[in-house]
Amino acid sequence: MENELRIGEYNHLRIIKEVPFGLYLDGYEDEILLPLQYVPENYQIDDFIDVFIYRDSEDRIIATTLKPKATIDQFAYLEVKSVTPLGVFMDWGLAKDLFVPFSQQFQKMSVGRSYFVYIYLDGQTDRIVASARIEKFLPVTDGSEFTIGDKVSAIPFEHTDLGIKCLVNNCKIGMLFKNQVFTNLTFGEPTDVYISNVRADGKLDLRLEQVGMVRIDAQAERILNAIKASNGVLKLHDKSPAEEIYFELGMSKKDFKKGVGSLYKSKLITLHSDCISLL
Repeated sequence: MENELRIGEYNHLRIIKEVPFGLYLDGYEDEILLPLQYVPENYQIDDFIDVFIYRDSEDRIIATTLKPKATIDQFAYLEVKSVTPLGVFMDWGLAKDLFVPFSQQFQKMSVGRSYFVYIYLDGQTDRIVASARIEKFLPVTDGSEFTIGDKVSAIPFEHTDLGIKCLVNNCKIGMLFKNQVFTNLTFGEPTDVYISNVRADGKLDLRLEQVGMVRIDAQAERILNAIKASNGVLKLHDKSPAEEIYFELGMSKKDFKKGVGSLYKSKLITLHSDCISLL
């Protein structure tokens, strides 16, 4: 795609002339306007500049030095700014908002709420649009590229009755079940998770901490650090309420018991009726 203008992406273009309302850039086949409010302080004719190319409100191809929250062929968690008879417009960081046609919504979108969308260049209109039907843009695989215990990057994006739906490695849908979420997650922000199961349909079950013995060791380390931070004595024990354990350590009572058992077997702690202490 060298020497070809790429709409919806960053382009490295040459400044060819200055006008009162901005700069014109070499768009290979046409001149592209960079409006005055986006012109850098220092420049010279024939300098190259990095700009994002899109269509303005009058459907003209235009350049900007603003950086959108995502480019085409990327996913983003964006807020709806307005609703029209044809669809909704989302804030993606540019002067012109991003359009989501009603046909690309799987639920009614509301102003002020954020949704996870895929941004793409519509082949029929040559316009940048977005779709909330993200699964149709993912590769179809059986999930065999993942193994239980794998550490992966996940983007949480939707609450469901089961838990939190996530996009894994930008290619697969995964689920963090309610009983596995012990911390606040920011929708749209990548976080490290671990594969706990690969389902028959290729979708993934996820958890925030490592599975198996490695995960138990991680829980044990957290408990040990909490004991040290409490001057060698932690006011928790096997009869402590699950809510109290979660409040103090951010883990389930089941994981607490496994972690304590690991520390006890390693002869690092002493168990008491009302607390745990360093040995």
